[in-house]
Amino acid sequence: MSAKNIPSVFSSFLKSRKDAILLTSVAAGLYPILFYYSNNFSLVNSWEHLGFFIGSFMILPAAVFFLANKLFSTVSFLKKWQQYVLPFLGMFTFLFLMKVCLYAGIQRKITVGIILVAALTTFFLWKEYKKIIVLQLLLAIMGLFTLIPVVSNQVFYNSAWTQQPDNIQGAIFVKKPNVYFIQPDGYVNFSEIDKGYYTLDNDAFKHYLDTNNFKTYQDFRSNYASTLTSNSATFMMKHHYYGEGKSFTENTNARDMIVSKNTTLSIFKKNGYKSYFLAEMPYLLLNKPALGYDVCNFKSSDVGYIGTGLGTYYDIITPLESYTKEVVEQPKFFFIEIFNPGHIHGEKIKSLGVKGERELWQETLAKANETLIKTLDVIQKNDPKALIVIMADHGGFVGMQYTQQTYTKTQDRDLIYSMFSSNLSIRWPQGNIPAFDINFKSAVNVFRILVSYLSEDTSYLEHLQDDSSYVILNKDAPQGVYKYIDTDGKIVFEAVPE
Repeated sequence: MSAKNIPSVFSSFLKSRKDAILLTSVAAGLYPILFYYSNNFSLVNSWEHLGFFIGSFMILPAAVFFLANKLFSTVSFLKKWQQYVLPFLGMFTFLFLMKVCLYAGIQRKITVGIILVAALTTFFLWKEYKKIIVLQLLLAIMGLFTLIPVVSNQVFYNSAWTQQPDNIQGAIFVKKPNVYFIQPDGYVNFSEIDKGYYTLDNDAFKHYLDTNNFKTYQDFRSNYASTLTSNSATFMMKHHYYGEGKSFTENTNARDMIVSKNTTLSIFKKNGYKSYFLAEMPYLLLNKPALGYDVCNFKSSDVGYIGTGLGTYYDIITPLESYTKEVVEQPKFFFIEIFNPGHIHGEKIKSLGVKGERELWQETLAKANETLIKTLDVIQKNDPKALIVIMADHGGFVGMQYTQQTYTKTQDRDLIYSMFSSNLSIRWPQGNIPAFDINFKSAVNVFRILVSYLSEDTSYLEHLQDDSSYVILNKDAPQGVYKYIDTDGKIVFEAVPE
């Protein structure tokens, strides 16, 4: 059907006296689906999600509409209300599904308000309900045009950046200790935490690491400003420069790259490692990606289809205790994700102000230290010969009012390092620290250096990535990707060519 025929189709529909049960249900659910997909595609880019949305937003409402219409047309004392059934259900379903897309959950007060709005609209405009359907369908058409470029970016995504410049994926390990990669979210490096916008005393945890033979790497930092953007580069051992993204928090297929298939996991698997992914929250699993790890403390059924946050908190200490004691013939590789101290609030409306956010981060730092000590005690008790790596994904953003200020250009050295400074501490087996550990400067090279250590092949160090840190800006500078910290740790301002 050509676009020029659409108005005539709508005109014929409006003139028809037939009830449009199926079309009413489709119109009520179609735009909410397109709206949610357009704004949250990275969270729902699976066939399982598509089936859920079609079933819940279209098939289920259609069934309810048919049954309700049948009931009110056959039961005598209900017949006088039949004319209101479809208009009410259409309006209520549309508004309720939009609420679900925006807030997730029931929210009783809002739901009651939706019922009242739908009832009043139906009472006064029931004769015009087909016009409302037309408006909903027009919204869906506009939503489709919004969604097309989002899907197009996924379908035509260029993953060439993930290719390695050498044969590191064929690396053969000479040493095969159990390896634990522990990531406390937003944990700033010790070199920054006692100055700048932080100025906090974290000596007690530093002392714990020192007495347990951890080497801490000063001035270490992330290359990107969020969990997804940082980790996708870290596990792929390559820069992506945010791809064609416009958000510093997301890059295309990041979750799949982190937990499904990446260079690092592939190397460990080829060397016979059994892999474990333990997380306090299912943030990396929200789009239900295929799991590349052998073991995970979450099942797919634990992860909802619609969410607005990180997910439900899960204990990691109990399963870690079990898995560290597990006797297997293979060496083990663990990726353990801890969600403290985290970063300050993301949006202005939730901000406690610079001072309040700093105090809140200080509280979550204490929680992070407590969880890390419990985690490390379990590992060292049950697996004393392990290689243990603690690496944060990014900084805590303390000094800002909220993280969305990241999009605004700044050359404030302490603010920039607040975004990117991250903790790196390593406990090397038997205290045998390789001389080339001087190369630990940023997250993108961590696993390339570790693979060099495990394989005893320093040729892999010839292809270390640039240690610069990058951000996306759209305020006080033309929108684009910019280098904020160069490979030597100096503050710069350089646009990344598209």
